[in-house]
Amino acid sequence: MTSSNTIQLSHGGGGVLSRNLIRDEIVPRFGAGPLRGLPDAARVPFAAGEAIFTTDSYVVQPVEFPGGDIGSLAVHGTVNDIAVSGGRPRWLSLALILEEGLPLDLLRRILDSAAAAAAACGVTIATGDTKVVARGQCDRLYINTAGLGEPLPGFCLDPDTLRPGDAVLVSGTLGDHGMAVLCARQGIGIRNGPVSDSAPVHRLVTALAPIAPQVRFLRDPTRGGVAAVTNEIVEGRPVGVRLREATLPFAPGTRAAAELLGLDLLDVACEGRVLAMVAADAADAALAAWRALPEGAQAAQIGVVDSRGGQVSLETLMGGHRLVDVPQGEVLPRIC
Repeated sequence: MTSSNTIQLSHGGGGVLSRNLIRDEIVPRFGAGPLRGLPDAARVPFAAGEAIFTTDSYVVQPVEFPGGDIGSLAVHGTVNDIAVSGGRPRWLSLALILEEGLPLDLLRRILDSAAAAAAACGVTIATGDTKVVARGQCDRLYINTAGLGEPLPGFCLDPDTLRPGDAVLVSGTLGDHGMAVLCARQGIGIRNGPVSDSAPVHRLVTALAPIAPQVRFLRDPTRGGVAAVTNEIVEGRPVGVRLREATLPFAPGTRAAAELLGLDLLDVACEGRVLAMVAADAADAALAAWRALPEGAQAAQIGVVDSRGGQVSLETLMGGHRLVDVPQGEVLPRIC
């Protein structure tokens, strides 16, 4: 059987194969309802209004890494999907698939971490499930979550509202999570090396509430990083994105690891950052609101929306321009 007829590891890496799998196999079957447009979380109708609903699965390897672990990551990732959809996270489910032979001490650490993360985010883990599979049928443990939240008033997030001149903002340094996991996985020791940014972003979103009508779009740049998210946003639309290399925020340890491995940090995942596109006259207010929070202290404007439909480009330090494409190939699978 050829590789084109089987699932490859790179289908989970956030690049072209991931996008094609979703576009060709999932959307035709399920994309007519709330899944239409592929939001991080769907708005679903209830008798009293709307709820925001999301689900995710976590297979990160290794399960513990600098700055986090699979337990806190599962909580943060689910909270963040609700938050960047304009919601206030309220309830989570937590389902565990455990491999025979998993050390109980490790499981306790993961559960304690998930509980602490949920408490810090102000969400309740309301239901769950546990299954155990034979040795070799799971890589230590996997976690599946679902999350429910309430819509925040004022937000109407839609990439179709983007206009040339809109500002592209990020709430902090880029690529920290993916590089931290990769270095831990490969045993790459770098002094003061990358530390995952895994963290909740709901306070960053709430901080934008005073300018909510001027916020066009929000997303957390996870698999495939900023490159994948920006390309997804402009695909098939009459606008593009022009990024500025001089303003991209990178932590020194993360930059050092990427240079060592020859990786472009625009392709690398974050797990505690927000990418926002806001009206030009709201950019300063958005940055000020973020910088007032510890998790937004390094917020920056990294580019603008322009009129080159469907294109993402980077203005380099030398004054030239290069296209920023969707990540190709494997990139970094199993980082969440």
